[in-house]
Amino acid sequence: MGIINFIINNILTQASITIALIAMLGLILQKKSIGQIISGTLKTLLGFQVLSAGSNIIVASLTYFGKIFQKGFHTHGIVPSIEAINGQAMNDLGLGREIALTFLAIFIVNILIARFTKWNYIFLTGQALLWMATMTTVFGYFAGLRGLLLIVIGGIVGGIFTVAMPALAQPIIRKVTGNNDIALGHFCTIGYLFEAGVAKIFGERGDKKRSIEDIEMPKSFEFLQDTYLSVMVVMVPLYLITAAFAGSGAVNTGSQNYLMYAFLQSIQFVVGIYVLLAGVRLLLGEIVPAFRGIAMKLVPDAIPALDCPVFFPYSPNAVILGFITTTIGTIVAMFVLPVFGLAMILPGMLTNFFAGGTAGIFGNAVGGRRGAIIGGIAHGFFITLLPALLVTAFSSLGFVNATATDVDTVTAALLYYWILSPIFKMF
Repeated sequence: MGIINFIINNILTQASITIALIAMLGLILQKKSIGQIISGTLKTLLGFQVLSAGSNIIVASLTYFGKIFQKGFHTHGIVPSIEAINGQAMNDLGLGREIALTFLAIFIVNILIARFTKWNYIFLTGQALLWMATMTTVFGYFAGLRGLLLIVIGGIVGGIFTVAMPALAQPIIRKVTGNNDIALGHFCTIGYLFEAGVAKIFGERGDKKRSIEDIEMPKSFEFLQDTYLSVMVVMVPLYLITAAFAGSGAVNTGSQNYLMYAFLQSIQFVVGIYVLLAGVRLLLGEIVPAFRGIAMKLVPDAIPALDCPVFFPYSPNAVILGFITTTIGTIVAMFVLPVFGLAMILPGMLTNFFAGGTAGIFGNAVGGRRGAIIGGIAHGFFITLLPALLVTAFSSLGFVNATATDVDTVTAALLYYWILSPIFKMF
């Protein structure tokens, strides 16, 4: 019994170790060599730890920003961060093992649905599965679910999302790529479809539809195609302007000038993104092949659903336009939503780039330039509204100033909070 308790308390409660063991199992089932199994397992473990380190850097930088924003503008703004929710769930609630096992359960349900239905999509964006597992586990836990039931319900809900979202997006993805070889596996798809809907209503049609790709971006804007520079260009002024409004006494910066401190904190935010994405790449480089090898053997004619950056080369100008218009929409929503009693949600630049850029591809494909512009602003407002609604749900669970941006995971959380939780509590 002592050995079992040791395994549960010191191994399975560590999400990084659990995910590494899952990767090891996948490699063993594929009959990989001993060297490949050891390498894949250790790299998965390392990738998850690097991802966690990046999350910690981002959270520290955003904590500082939240303080100066509140001081400078005499208001209370919230920066959405699923990483912070994941950390609190694992550390404060001790749900690391449940999140890791729900992660595995979601993938298993995905394979089963793909194997026995016409929706043969295999969702291969590992970090998105992790965030979905986090959200379903947290809200399932507060709905009263425990143990195996918590994991199974989370696996079913998350598993449905893994096939429903690629299936709904595929008609537009076929327009973008010109084939049916790959699908979109990113849990911001409801937002992309929202932009596509707005673009269809207000965009260009027929012979009048002009693609943004027919316009060459000025060379002076080419640097925005670099993820880290594009985020830096937005975050540095945001931090400096906010610090200027807050003044020198808002946060203790020691002997360092408060504006220089704000500048370095904005750079730390970008550093956190760099570390986080490096961890994601390292993690996915090992765990996705392990999962994919199993899935492709079990699901004939499976279509891999891949992360959104895979589609950026198909419509690069739309990506930049989507980033800019989505950012405009999030800023508008930041000031409008508090008027209606909702929380002030600060723009999340990482989401604005990746989700906004992908939404721009959808808007451009459906409604041309005008559709991408109008749809992009509407998309920015929409992806700010849903996190604002989620703040209320999280507050009732004891999470202070917590919310997330990926609208599919937010939708899953609200599904638990508004519909599933009352049903579970009846029993």
